[in-house]
Amino acid sequence: MHSTCRYLKVSAIAAAVLLLSAAANAAEVDLAPAVATVPDFKLTAAGYFNAATGKVDGPVVVHVIGDRIQRVGVGDNAVAAALAEGPVEDLGAVFLSPGFIDAHVQLLAEPETNHGEQLNAGLPRQVINGVIAAETTLRAGVTTVRMLGAPGYGGVALRDAITEGDVIGPRILTAGVAICITGAHCGGEYRLPYEANPAHTGVADGPWAARRLVRQNRKFGADLITTCSSDGAASKGADAGAPQGTLEELQAIVEEANSYGMTVACGAHGATAIKVALKAGVDSIEHASFIDDEGIRLAKANDAALVMDIYGTEYLLSAGETAGALPESMEKERRVGQIQRDNFRKAHDAGVRLVFGTDAGVFPHGDNLRQLSRMVDYGMTPAEALQAATIHAAKLLGIEGEVGELRAGASADFVVLPANPLEDISVVMQPITVYRAGTPYDGVTRSN
Repeated sequence: MHSTCRYLKVSAIAAAVLLLSAAANAAEVDLAPAVATVPDFKLTAAGYFNAATGKVDGPVVVHVIGDRIQRVGVGDNAVAAALAEGPVEDLGAVFLSPGFIDAHVQLLAEPETNHGEQLNAGLPRQVINGVIAAETTLRAGVTTVRMLGAPGYGGVALRDAITEGDVIGPRILTAGVAICITGAHCGGEYRLPYEANPAHTGVADGPWAARRLVRQNRKFGADLITTCSSDGAASKGADAGAPQGTLEELQAIVEEANSYGMTVACGAHGATAIKVALKAGVDSIEHASFIDDEGIRLAKANDAALVMDIYGTEYLLSAGETAGALPESMEKERRVGQIQRDNFRKAHDAGVRLVFGTDAGVFPHGDNLRQLSRMVDYGMTPAEALQAATIHAAKLLGIEGEVGELRAGASADFVVLPANPLEDISVVMQPITVYRAGTPYDGVTRSN
């Protein structure tokens, strides 16, 4: 009986194979496994922004194979040679720029909801916000971002989903959970009542507790570490810029992070808090609103970057109350905004390394590049502003050579713009096409 059953099973399998073979032959179906084709294309444009020199060169031909730039040729002869080699797509009188890099974003934040409500929204909802924001950000021309703090390692999950092709968005470097003392601005629990459990926030009091959270962030996939050494505009009670944490705590964070090859970004508005963070050895100061002359000298001596979000105040002062911002936060913003912009000019004039970062999430995602024109308004040339958002930002993120330039070997991250951005910086708000690792996405034009 058993042998008969085995015979019938084998016969059935053999018959199925014969039937499939016959059907394939009859229909001339190729059952060989499909071979994925590698993108291979060439584009020509009137010119491109050379981030290394700060100039626009052209005409230009860019050859992309897979997710990499194979070759960048400049001049009529280079374009003619490319045309002779085979098909080339002529984009016409447009200009190319390296994909833009925003070194300070909050992709999980929803700017039309006040800060307190966002804290109570829950991680699943915040990650969904991040999925939407990621695609919006990419289509606006920002191909790489640095996320400085996100609850529950939602930023790590979003980064990995984009890397694996499940979600559309920019390349993400994420700091995991922000590390702060009890009650501090970026600790995630400063508006929570006493009975709430702060175990899942980034609260750490004392050097060893701070080291433990660095280790935890690394364990759960963070690319870098973020902390804060002062109060912020959204914080409850304290003045914007009030110091938070000690030099010893910040030094412990920096030392532990550096031992793993991780950088440290520190949010600091106040002059004293900025100097404490710089003495601790952080890689970048975020906001830097009240930086003084000594802080500027320290930043320059340490080659630390200032990431000053000088656009966000416009949105907060125009739409903050409608979005539910607390009156005390609005009053802080009124005091901070213009001082921060004036200090941006002072830092630029002193030769401090300024990197493009916007704190997007405080204002609507996708409006990131509005800040470039404000950086020009407050002292930068258009070339300097573009470099701050390309080659200099790539250096801060530790991925220079990979992004931030249109050059052979780099990731094929670039933006097609309708005009020369050195002549009119506002054209960055009108991306025609955005290429991320060789894949094109339709750009979304935003208002200036």
